[in-house]
Amino acid sequence: MNNKNLRIKIGILGASGYTGSELVRLAILHPFIEIVFLSSERYVGRSIDEIFPHFKGIKLPKLSLIDSLFDQDLNLDVVFCCLPHSTSQIIVKKIFEELKFKQKIRVIDLSADFRISNTQSYEKIYGKKHTATVLQQKAVYGLTEIYRNKIKKSELIACPGCYPTAILLPLIPLLEDNLIDPNNIIIDAKSGVTGAGRTLSESNLFSEISESMKPYGLPLHRHQPEIEQELSNQIGNEVSITFVPHLIPINRGIIASIYLNCSDLSSSKTIRDKLFNKFKNDEFIEVCNEGFFPSTADVRGSNKCMISVFNKNDDNKIIIFSVIDNLVKGASGQAIQNMNLIFNIPESSGLNNISLFP
Repeated sequence: MNNKNLRIKIGILGASGYTGSELVRLAILHPFIEIVFLSSERYVGRSIDEIFPHFKGIKLPKLSLIDSLFDQDLNLDVVFCCLPHSTSQIIVKKIFEELKFKQKIRVIDLSADFRISNTQSYEKIYGKKHTATVLQQKAVYGLTEIYRNKIKKSELIACPGCYPTAILLPLIPLLEDNLIDPNNIIIDAKSGVTGAGRTLSESNLFSEISESMKPYGLPLHRHQPEIEQELSNQIGNEVSITFVPHLIPINRGIIASIYLNCSDLSSSKTIRDKLFNKFKNDEFIEVCNEGFFPSTADVRGSNKCMISVFNKNDDNKIIIFSVIDNLVKGASGQAIQNMNLIFNIPESSGLNNISLFP
């Protein structure tokens, strides 16, 4: 494809949230994107730089009601939905009913509405009825490095959650080759506060979070069934994990410590070699050298996932450390990466920035 004159017209729904504003930031840096529509139900008619001053001096459309998306002939190529679960399915369904017949539009959804393929499971986890079940079955799970071929052909992509992204990237290749015991997976994961969203909450106030760490979402965090679904799909049998997420006093970042038993076919070296060979051509996945343990600071602001494999004495037991920026690789960056795939442009387009440090 000749990309010289390519312009990808996008709309971002829910642009005033953390995920939406991060998408705006990344889209501004993208060489082929033109932002033509931004929505916010809370800040209608205002400039986004009034909400996020770091966008001052950049020409962007005013924030609009979502309904105005359907009243204009914007000729969009992609709509990114950064809306709450249960809201997103309604809007996505309307896009496919009212806009899809006019133009070849793709939808990249960052909510949970299309991640869970089983309707009953979704309704049990999220406590909401699913009203777009046909699209739910049509959606492709957007874990880029694992499902590239499906993503390229999809009109509706369900971007994974932040925890699932960090956890599934190292685990799926190992389950594919039967290198780990699928019945003994323990995950201790920690996330920055932006993972909880921008809605005002007493539990997320500075004085509640600062100088403190706490587990949350127990006994069943809503990302656990999503993780188990994808792991089960890999081996054709049900996989059940132990998953404990924690909230930590940083703005962004996820670190997952994953405790595993090697199968009879593998060792820690086999596992490290498998991950290295699987991802050696993936510029956003770095399998670390033996003895190096990544931190959330190493990936801050980037689309990278850094993975480290560790074992101590007993070669049958290993620990995998996986770190991502929850707003980038765990959300908006992966969404852009999927868009790049669809339009057959380099996956790194708009995403090749170096991590921020300190």
